[in-house]
Amino acid sequence: MTVTRFAPSPTGLIHVGNLRTALLNWLIARKAGGIFVLRIDDTDTDRSRQEYVDAIRADLEWLGLGWDRVEHQSARLDLYNETADRLRDMGRFYEAWETPSELQLKRKKQRNMGRPPVYDRAALDLSDGERNRLRAERGAGAWRFKLNHARIEWEDLILGHTSIDAASVSDPVLIRQDGRILYTLASVVDDLDMGVTHVVRGSDHVTNTAAQIQAMEALGGRPPGFAHHSLLTDAKGEPLAKRLKALSLRELRAQGVEPMAVLSLMARLGSSDPVKLCASHDELIEGFDIARFGVAPTKFDPADLEPLTMRIVHGLAVEEVADHLSAVPEELREQYWHAVRANVSRRSEAGDWWQALAETGPPDVAEEDREFVSEAFALLPAPPYDRATWPTWTAAVGNKTGRRGKSLFMPLRLAITGQTRGPEMADVMPLLQKKPGAR
Repeated sequence: MTVTRFAPSPTGLIHVGNLRTALLNWLIARKAGGIFVLRIDDTDTDRSRQEYVDAIRADLEWLGLGWDRVEHQSARLDLYNETADRLRDMGRFYEAWETPSELQLKRKKQRNMGRPPVYDRAALDLSDGERNRLRAERGAGAWRFKLNHARIEWEDLILGHTSIDAASVSDPVLIRQDGRILYTLASVVDDLDMGVTHVVRGSDHVTNTAAQIQAMEALGGRPPGFAHHSLLTDAKGEPLAKRLKALSLRELRAQGVEPMAVLSLMARLGSSDPVKLCASHDELIEGFDIARFGVAPTKFDPADLEPLTMRIVHGLAVEEVADHLSAVPEELREQYWHAVRANVSRRSEAGDWWQALAETGPPDVAEEDREFVSEAFALLPAPPYDRATWPTWTAAVGNKTGRRGKSLFMPLRLAITGQTRGPEMADVMPLLQKKPGAR
């Protein structure tokens, strides 16, 4: 059984980078008919907030990315501590007391000597007396996993054959000095305990993956298949880190971006397949193949969501925008939506054109066109109008005034709708409840 997971920290809102990880894991599970686990990484009790847990769930529900089970890592602390004891008994877990400034100084010296800035395992050489003294002076130490200095290799589902020399990597801290369980330990335990078969995450986790593979093997477990997707940059190739708040799913939702526009873009971004607007989740799943994704940094431009959202909105039935058409007479709604939908970019804008067509007041025209418009409106009969009204009327106006082309049509469009561009005027005229100029 294929099992994947998405493990966000409830310390902020989900952004497009998080979504990419969630979506790829969700697609793998759904394509295989497997299980997708939402695993809340809330071991950081100081920063975790229920409001963000709720927001994570709401964002995934908005996108239609349902999960099969929810786990909270804060409820699994006993299991993590039991695993830590097992690692201690194996001699693979040791306590260290260096402060951040001491570690920084060590790394600086190593770099100056042309050596990689790797933890020197000084804590392993401490005597029992020295350990007791440090524990008395500094309290509990941080617990590090002792890596075997050998090559760690795996077949990455995106990167291909991947190999890391464990000697070039610091023994990772799995429990902080304050006792907090860190991601690496919790993830190792959970992935094994939950039978996770595939893990998709960003390429910045490759080193973490190497350490986790060794830890899983030390615990007698079989590591899942790993896939490390490329990191997102902005349209100029710069990291997205500074813009992630503006690219949260909550913000995109507030802007009126359509869920399937987001999913269609993110399901193909960074792959060899062109972006394709999908009409359903089933279509997303059918066209997905993790092997098609590459390793190069991937540009994400929010502007690419615009045409996808517009295409979705243009294809909506009147029932799907009914909440935004309360001002439109019910008997005209279908006719109105047919006329204006190609000129609407968001669901929330569906009723905007009605306001332009129904408002009262003098026509909006340039000073040099006032006499022309007044003369034109004198030739227009009172409503009701039909689709033939516009061509019949403008032909009569052109014959009388001698105007042709844009100089004929544009002032009349502006006078009626208040806009220089918009729906076909043949479709607009039947919607008018009052004669223009007499409103």
